[in-house]
Amino acid sequence: MNYVQPIRDKEHIEMIANYLKLWNVRNYMLFIVGINVGLRVSDILTLQKKDITGTHVALREKKTKKQKMIKINPFLKRELHAYTKNMDMNDYLFPSRNGVNQPISRTTAYRILRQAAAHVRLKNIGTHTMRKTFGYHFYNKTKDVAILQEIFNHSDPNITKRYIGINQDTMDKAMSKFDGLGN
Repeated sequence: MNYVQPIRDKEHIEMIANYLKLWNVRNYMLFIVGINVGLRVSDILTLQKKDITGTHVALREKKTKKQKMIKINPFLKRELHAYTKNMDMNDYLFPSRNGVNQPISRTTAYRILRQAAAHVRLKNIGTHTMRKTFGYHFYNKTKDVAILQEIFNHSDPNITKRYIGINQDTMDKAMSKFDGLGN
């Protein structure tokens, strides 16, 4: 299994978003939702319009079975409103072309993200990248690992920091200053 990374560079995030928006608005919205709510892709794919019409995304997480409420930020609210204006309340946000009112599969979501990542020449990208990208930028903006730990349902702040790549960033910076000769 490959270890995926967050997208650390905001320019890369914008490039992927722009690429996806030109390709297919559904794919763009998948990415935008993923990097703005911090949910696992298995939970994102099951979202229906009725799940996002209020001020929060409310759901029971598939993996943990815990009830989760995530506030929808103003940017995401505008994007969702425009995207879902012609949808029925029970429509999936990310519909598949296969079957009636079925969401895309995890495999399809993975392929969408991998194609966008290849377009901007990023490696180590997968569906979990969206969640990690959310976490990485949330932490860097707030420096509040306790809230992020709660959002992710992690048992320890060190797990959260390792998960979003903060520990790797810290090690990289330390190694950049180290030359082995004591200089």
